Amino acid sequence: MEPPSLVLCAIESAARVYHDRPVGFFMKGLHDIETEEEMNRAKNLFPSISSFDNVHILPLRFEELFDNTPLQTWYEKVDPQKEVYWTHVLSDACRLAIIWTFGGIYMDTDVISTQPIPSDNFFAPRSTDGFSNGVFGLPRIHSLVWELMDNFVQNYRGEIWGHQGPQLVTRVLKNKCKSVKLSLKEDVTCGPLTFFVPDRFYPIPYPAWRKYYIQWDTLPTFSNSFGLHLWNFMNKNEKTMVPGSNTLVEHLYRNNCPSVYEAERVKYDMVRNEINKANGDH
Repeated sequence: MEPPSLVLCAIESAARVYHDRPVGFFMKGLHDIETEEEMNRAKNLFPSISSFDNVHILPLRFEELFDNTPLQTWYEKVDPQKEVYWTHVLSDACRLAIIWTFGGIYMDTDVISTQPIPSDNFFAPRSTDGFSNGVFGLPRIHSLVWELMDNFVQNYRGEIWGHQGPQLVTRVLKNKCKSVKLSLKEDVTCGPLTFFVPDRFYPIPYPAWRKYYIQWDTLPTFSNSFGLHLWNFMNKNEKTMVPGSNTLVEHLYRNNCPSVYEAERVKYDMVRNEINKANGDH
């Protein structure tokens, strides 16, 4: 119930880019929320995004979400205590069930939106070798989502990181679109599906994720990107946006989630003043 600033920035940036569409943020800690009034009260817990009318804070209830999907039997049988990557596996399952139920665009909460995605029928390869499940879009009750959920269960290997996520999407789509060759230069299609070039969301690949947290001599424009995935899974030391640091991530906050940036700047100044005061007293 205390999302870091990057999560709030992801929500705000999506709310600004998709100002004419609802933006849903699902939280496990809101399982007791029932009414719209309670949802509005929950939204007010996060002042930096509470002013956005298109943002909806929603409860994440696993049994309800997986009901009447292939994931239901898996969830009822799996033992979380024996799962090595339970949080990640559960997240991989949830995003499929959410898109099955609601349709639209799924985005991880470390994706900063920069401009509208021109399709609701797409996947985002990380490279020419494989897909990611960090961002994708499909209509609700789409047969491909059912196929992904079914493959999730039939080929379940929870002990292998990514097997139910990027590897799942890769094996299903490569089987479905055998004649399609992924490209670094241009978006390609497979029937109604668009496969975007990696630059659309991953202009900085995951091995170079630290570049978001350093100063650049010349700031990149990312004009070819619809959103930027900051690879927070790689961020083991929990690097954050520091106001005044002149890092790339600070510029991204300023431009794409100014409300969150301002809240973080005020918080940072208060902490710095307290430290200076304490040092002065000594």
